[in-house]
Amino acid sequence: MTDLSSKAKTLLELHQPGNPVILPTVWDAWSANLAVSAGFTALTVGSHPVSDSIGKPDNEGITFDELTTRIKQITDAVDVPISVDIEAGYGEDPKRLIEGLITAGAVGLNIEDTVHSEGGRLREAQEHADFVGALRAASDGTDVHVVINARTDLFVKQIGDESDRVERAIERLKLAAAAGADVLYPVGFHTDEVQKRLTDELPLPVNAIGHPVSNEKSALAALGVARVSFGPLFQLVLAERANDVLAAWK
Repeated sequence: MTDLSSKAKTLLELHQPGNPVILPTVWDAWSANLAVSAGFTALTVGSHPVSDSIGKPDNEGITFDELTTRIKQITDAVDVPISVDIEAGYGEDPKRLIEGLITAGAVGLNIEDTVHSEGGRLREAQEHADFVGALRAASDGTDVHVVINARTDLFVKQIGDESDRVERAIERLKLAAAAGADVLYPVGFHTDEVQKRLTDELPLPVNAIGHPVSNEKSALAALGVARVSFGPLFQLVLAERANDVLAAWK
């Protein structure tokens, strides 16, 4: 087993419903070292904070090559499993996405169903599942079981009627699960009732977004969550703290 295949196996095993792995969302070697020094044993890299860190917009305002350059800097700096938010795939072929991530030292990915390069449209449910399946097939062609976190933006984009949004999200993510996803990510801040329903009815470990200050691990654990990431919120909290420090020097 190679080092990367071992890290991928470790990352997948960390996803335990009711005992969630906390993956601080980082964006460069400095933030990655900060999180590892604080005791975290795996990380996720967010597209939004990475884009901010190089002065470019989120929603595929960077290229895949720019992203993998930053990933390599992170994996050279810390020796822990790394998952990467690849947005909708940057218009790249799934095989190139998998090969690029592995070459950069990553062992996991988030893939969302908003296609930013096509006006922000939402992929159809089966279309998204097919993309997940193509990523899984590409991963299966290597010795690294890349941990695929299939995300839907139904909640954050408030697509369709609210009355059946949970049902549609569950249906969409079940298709992704059948296509080869390892983790499911109905991104958004949910009521406890909705979050519990998602963790109860989805067939794979569920990722929840957490606010690093406002939320608590124990509360999300009690709802059956298996993975928590922060999106851009960790970077935003640090920016707020920095503003407080610098304000006294104006």
